[in-house]
Amino acid sequence: MPDSSKLILASASPRRRELLVQLGVPFDIVVAHVTEHEAADADPRALVSHNAALKADHVAALHPDRFVLGADTTVFVDGTVLNKPRDLDDARSMLRRLSGRTHYVFTGIALRHVSRGVRIDDGVTTEVVFRPLSDAQIDDYLSRTNPLDKAGGYGIQDHGDLIVAETRGSFTNIVGLPIEATKQILTQAGLLR
Repeated sequence: MPDSSKLILASASPRRRELLVQLGVPFDIVVAHVTEHEAADADPRALVSHNAALKADHVAALHPDRFVLGADTTVFVDGTVLNKPRDLDDARSMLRRLSGRTHYVFTGIALRHVSRGVRIDDGVTTEVVFRPLSDAQIDDYLSRTNPLDKAGGYGIQDHGDLIVAETRGSFTNIVGLPIEATKQILTQAGLLR
């Protein structure tokens, strides 16, 4: 039986789990089985905000006496949202598109506690500048990592030095959970001091 005093992370992401551990808040994981909004032409801020809230609200409805944290991350370039690639060819295409360019990583965060009426939402944006990449460099990167569970087809924490030239803003946002904003939300809710 999960401890009712612990936070719930509504995510299957191992990266979010690892980042949340760094804050020292005890938590359980309950995956939100929801259909996320993934339209390529969506406003990225609205998309991640919607999906983070969808996950948090779904799990919070199942656990009304627990704090539930939901998050969603996407990549945005040329007016297009790049979610998780369908396959390696799609990942390769995404990396070609990002090559030598600046793009934006958006994460939405939602904290819920149904019985206490807590609804806190936030969003973080980080700029990422990619190195110019040849097809051989893209293939080398793809041979070292699994891009299929990552928005934009890459993970900065997985050999990111091969593809990323510079970042501006929260590094952990690019990984999938902006620690600074998450800490602020959890402090506001009384889960951290």
